[in-house]
Amino acid sequence: MENNQKIRFEDLNLSQEILRAIADMGFEEPSPIQAQAIPYILEGRDVIGQAQTGTGKTASFGIPILEMVDPTDNSLQAVVLCPTRELAIQVSEELRKLSKYKHSIKILPIYGGQPIDRQIKALKKGIQIIIGTPGRVMDHMNRRTLKMENVKMVILDEADEMLDMGFREDIETILEKVPTERQTTFFSATMPKAILDLTKRYQKNPELIKVVRKELTVPSIEQFYLEVKEKSKSEVLSRLIDMYNPKLSVVFCNTKKRVDELVGDLQGRGYFADGLHGDMKQSQRDNVMAKFRNGTVEILVATDVAARGLDIDDVEAVFNYDMPQDEEYYVHRIGRTGRAGKTGRAFTFIVGRDIYKLKDIQKYTKTKVKIHEIPSMSDVEEIKTNLFLEKVKNVVEEGHLTKYVNWIERLLDEEYTSLDIAAALLKLSMGEDSVKDEVKIEDDFENTGAEPGMVRLFINVGRKQKVSARDIVGTIAGETGIAGKLIGAIDIYDKYTFVEVPREHAKDVLNIMKNNKIKGNKINIEPANRK
Repeated sequence: MENNQKIRFEDLNLSQEILRAIADMGFEEPSPIQAQAIPYILEGRDVIGQAQTGTGKTASFGIPILEMVDPTDNSLQAVVLCPTRELAIQVSEELRKLSKYKHSIKILPIYGGQPIDRQIKALKKGIQIIIGTPGRVMDHMNRRTLKMENVKMVILDEADEMLDMGFREDIETILEKVPTERQTTFFSATMPKAILDLTKRYQKNPELIKVVRKELTVPSIEQFYLEVKEKSKSEVLSRLIDMYNPKLSVVFCNTKKRVDELVGDLQGRGYFADGLHGDMKQSQRDNVMAKFRNGTVEILVATDVAARGLDIDDVEAVFNYDMPQDEEYYVHRIGRTGRAGKTGRAFTFIVGRDIYKLKDIQKYTKTKVKIHEIPSMSDVEEIKTNLFLEKVKNVVEEGHLTKYVNWIERLLDEEYTSLDIAAALLKLSMGEDSVKDEVKIEDDFENTGAEPGMVRLFINVGRKQKVSARDIVGTIAGETGIAGKLIGAIDIYDKYTFVEVPREHAKDVLNIMKNNKIKGNKINIEPANRK
């Protein structure tokens, strides 16, 4: 399994229930530790996995546990030991997601700080998998509320941390009480002598799996992090894009589902954005990449898998919308900018406990990631204004302004001051025009991201209004008289829809459909991707 980049979850002989759960979670392929460890653990082999936090190791043991536990037997069959209550909860949550379609498997985290009576009550009902801290597991064993007779798998997660915290005696006591005919797996970031002593004593011919880390250098990139709330991520992203106005940018998400959602949100806000992930056909990927290279798409939203080999010189900013799974992924992601001797910026969004992963990243990359305040609307406005004024200075220095000076002099003759005229022009340029824009609507048909000869339109209804492609085609065809077969691609998101119509019919569609209804919902329709 050396070339694990080409391995898919389907290649690991997993059940359909697990594959469905993995697909729901949005993961596209196994991480290196998963690709190497899962087959050995499924074979019943003892394993030592040397891997850092954030490499996907929970699924490395979680998937085999769920595949090997007998759902018809209500007795305890698998024990996972973790150093802290936080990790126990985290591992438990991941196993619950992975067991989504294995309905008969019961999982329980047990740790100090939670009322023991509640845990005892749950254990009495029958639990097949427990994830616990050594101290609380020992407590339950002493009370006989945790019966180890049928345990066939024991996992020590972050074993080196547990030893550092003084749990060696507890671990040994627990392993002594578990049947000798069992499978024992250790996961540890480091392999000190104390861990090796335990493996010799409690494992049988273990398979050592080590995720070899490539020494990667971080190019000349300014690195920032922002502490954000999950629900405010897209707003913060929009402000940063407005503030720095990168020519091209890449936004990294951890799942396909997240990519699709964010692309819909960005397009709904008027950005030239498109997505790239593993569910797309090669022809679709090539089409998106061609648009990104020529600047038709300015913001590429991608998963790690889809962005492999992405080599474009003009990417000025990278956004880690989701915290990367691994330190190496972080280096790979931010390396998409600052290419060909240019500088770049990388922004990482931090939610809650992500701050600990960021510390690991800084340690690994040996670089400092600076905190960046969340930009306020006035910050964005100020930056945009400064950028615009710089452009104005350049234009003044270039000269050739005679024609424009003559036009301005007309206003000066009407007793407007030059300062008032300049301020009004600045206000217009910043999109704060209170006067109706009289540019012809056809001008908005350029660069809507549609196929040649088509115009892409934005409609403010989507899945949440139970709108289908048939509803869109039926209403447009019925109201405008255009043949339904002439209507092109339709992309429906939760709150928005994009539809392509022939360019020669676009103006009629906009005029006729304005304030019309689709499936009882009054709609707003306009050319897509307008800034």
